[in-house]
Amino acid sequence: MSIPFPFTAVVGQDDLRLALLLNAVSPAVGGVLVRGEKGTAKSTAVRALSALMPQVDVVSGCRFSCDPDFPDPGCPDGPHTPGAFASRPARMVELPVGASEDRLVGALDIERALAEGVKAFEPGLLADAHRGILYVDEVNLLHDHLVDLLLDAAAMGASYVEREGVSVRHASKFLLVGTMNPEEGELRPQLLDRFGLTVEVAASREPDQRVEVVRRRLAHDDDPAGFAARWADEEAAVRARIVAARELLPSVRLGDGALRQIAATCAAFEVDGMRADIVMARTATALAAWAGRTDVLAEDVRQAALLALPHRRRRNPFDAPGLDEDKLDETLEEFGGQDGSDGGGDGPDGDGGDDDPGPGGGPGGQPEPDDGPQGDGDAAARPEAGEAGEGGEPQPAGGCGEQSPVRAAEPFRTRVLSVPGLGEGAAGRRSRARTEHGRTTGARRPQGALTKLHLAATVQAAAPHQRARGRSGRGLVVRRDDLRQATREGREGNLVLFVVDASGSMAARQRMGAVKGAVLSLLLDAYQRRDKVGLVTFRGTVADVALPPTSSVDAAAVRLESLPTGGRTPLAAGLLRAHEVLRVERLRDPARRALVVVVTDGRATGGPEPVPLASRAARLFAAGGIASVVVDCESGPVRLGLAGRLAGELGGTAVTLDELRADSIAGLVKDVQGSGQHNRRVA
Repeated sequence: MSIPFPFTAVVGQDDLRLALLLNAVSPAVGGVLVRGEKGTAKSTAVRALSALMPQVDVVSGCRFSCDPDFPDPGCPDGPHTPGAFASRPARMVELPVGASEDRLVGALDIERALAEGVKAFEPGLLADAHRGILYVDEVNLLHDHLVDLLLDAAAMGASYVEREGVSVRHASKFLLVGTMNPEEGELRPQLLDRFGLTVEVAASREPDQRVEVVRRRLAHDDDPAGFAARWADEEAAVRARIVAARELLPSVRLGDGALRQIAATCAAFEVDGMRADIVMARTATALAAWAGRTDVLAEDVRQAALLALPHRRRRNPFDAPGLDEDKLDETLEEFGGQDGSDGGGDGPDGDGGDDDPGPGGGPGGQPEPDDGPQGDGDAAARPEAGEAGEGGEPQPAGGCGEQSPVRAAEPFRTRVLSVPGLGEGAAGRRSRARTEHGRTTGARRPQGALTKLHLAATVQAAAPHQRARGRSGRGLVVRRDDLRQATREGREGNLVLFVVDASGSMAARQRMGAVKGAVLSLLLDAYQRRDKVGLVTFRGTVADVALPPTSSVDAAAVRLESLPTGGRTPLAAGLLRAHEVLRVERLRDPARRALVVVVTDGRATGGPEPVPLASRAARLFAAGGIASVVVDCESGPVRLGLAGRLAGELGGTAVTLDELRADSIAGLVKDVQGSGQHNRRVA
């Protein structure tokens, strides 16, 4: 068995260590969400925490870790004999991102339940984590159905396993710790709110500290046992301090002054609901106990706010996390003074000395002018000479004519765009798919473990064989071959690849602002529907992958905001680059279907023979059955209809910016048509 890196040997990351220790002192705080870039000791610190947790007493032989003093009356292994108990270390159970539902909640033997009426149950990870730590690495990548189960267990303190009316319930109270890299996508708000505290971590930029990190890591890798022995005294001191703080916790007084500061702070930052107030109160109390005090001071309230509020004050997925500390200090000062605290101090530990074994606190409607003809006389082949720039100056034909980035217009709720047909991709909320959750559409023989029983189909399969099987009583004689798995239809998440025209024909400030607002609105929709997103832009002579496919919609919004404009329109280059992105992504994630959103006025002026090349590139998407939609950004009273022509060549649909709005009077945007070959894969 591997020896974990000692908790006290972690360099820096004071907020992270403090948040974890406060939950060790008071599990009622509600867990920790650790956000940060890769390689910042997130997982190392969490795994090291388990070695510091006090031992727990459990009922001997109970698979569900019942407390011998307060055994669960509904425990599947009960009833329990009083007095029989054993002590063991608190467990840290890791939930893999790709775990099945049965692995999380446990498995019920349906065959025995139907034939014998026996609740034969194999406990899952929620049972193992009872009275311990449940750790989810990359928690933001966890499938939605597992998130739902975690939410239920965290809210009720119990796990329920139900299969066609047969149910098993057991207690499941755990310290939930999650780590995530925000670049890979955000959490659902419901799960985000379930974490009591949140911490942002980043690698130190101080060379001396980075040297010490490397030195300790190498020393541990060379001799884990010897390294752990050198830190044994510090580990023991922190472990003893946790025990002492737990014993002191019931004696800590949370005065009216501190409560007013907590309530005023939560109101000032406009957090939703009352959970933030409760978490802040519990955190401030744990901070006082950790510092060895029996009174909660303003400094405790301040530190509690910094840990408990940042993830609760976010209003939309593109707001930057964090807390305005000046505003926090003003609120605490305005509502302080009733508990004798001035809100100052160096931190919850008072002197914050080096001998402290734990961390301290821490334009309008006119048509756009065209360039001269390109040889074939097609309006789509005219470059954008004379296109107005940021200061109203025309841009030179054929040059980049780059303008400064334009701020996006206010986002709006968009129509639903979906991929036609029936997919089998990752769970989400956009397109129809065969899933483990959703409405039942039929039955089939199980392939592997049975997870969703189709009761009627199972009975129908077993009924003709009852006489041959010698049935004599009331029970149904069921064999394994009789069992039928329910097939279900739900929703999947897709890869939404944005192909954005950033050329001079799109560069008028009001127009580009509206375009960015539309793309931002579609990004918000993608966030809510659990999609992956990517961003390809084209202008001048080239096309760039501004953002490779990712689950981080926030990152796409940042790249969009800084997008410069100007120059010709290399439409063919943009389409070909997008096609290549889809080809590579299909190799990585073959089950996830793509939806291509081309945001353009349909002009093609960049490169030799721009119009024929763009047409040939578009037909690649139609031939591959790739679902697409063109957001027509052409403005003014005279419209050339080039975007609609492009949509036809793509085998997709064109919508205007106005039709994209969910509240517009235009007809509902239906499934994107894909040349009639909806389920073909990208070559």
